[in-house]
Amino acid sequence: MLLAIDVGNTNTVLGVFTGEKLEHSWRVKTDARATADEMALLYRGLLAEFSPVDGIVACSTVPAVLRELRTMLGRYYDDVPTVIVEPGVRTGVPLLFDNPKEIGADRIVNTLAAHYLYGGPVIVVDFGTSTNFDVVGAKGEFLGGALAPGIEISVDALAARAAQLRKVELVRPRSAIGKNTVEALQSGILYGFAGQVDGLVRRITAELGGEATVVATGGLAPLVLDESETIQHHEPDLTLIGLRLVYEKNG
Repeated sequence: MLLAIDVGNTNTVLGVFTGEKLEHSWRVKTDARATADEMALLYRGLLAEFSPVDGIVACSTVPAVLRELRTMLGRYYDDVPTVIVEPGVRTGVPLLFDNPKEIGADRIVNTLAAHYLYGGPVIVVDFGTSTNFDVVGAKGEFLGGALAPGIEISVDALAARAAQLRKVELVRPRSAIGKNTVEALQSGILYGFAGQVDGLVRRITAELGGEATVVATGGLAPLVLDESETIQHHEPDLTLIGLRLVYEKNG
């Protein structure tokens, strides 16, 4: 059984695969202060009902967590073949970027999975701490993309900087014209981010020649799916699938 670990700035997603089948996945908060021993307790608790792990693949955008993750894997899973996505690991993704070292491992993994599932060109919209637009070429190459503030950090910043505004439940309001402060915030957040996504996707698609498949992923994707006019597919496990593919390439 393969354990895939995707460490993001806000959440960590774990999944277990039997062959190509994702048996189960979990989403837990990322704690940059967690020690290797604390991580081991958490992971072992989640995996208790599943067969012994015989392979591990991981990527992380949080250096402090990655350091503890390495320690944890070396201490508790030293006999398990492990692949951590970093420079030198085979991904099969050509990086057509000015400085490839600047690209987050999760973006490379998403590129690999998107091309595997949908061919190319593809635009991956990853709704996380930031909203990432990753552009995948016809041959599976990473062409670049766009980065925007994520939904939650934008809401937090608005509530923190505006004295009369507050955090609200992110659900669809009765109409785009809010009749009270809560509905006005919900309208601005949901429809505003959907408009941002559609606007950027249309610009990127035009630069690609007018055609591209658009795939949404990330923990906050469900908030925008029904409001976006350009998102065609929702693949919540895209990064986990990409990690599995990386493990197979380096197995």
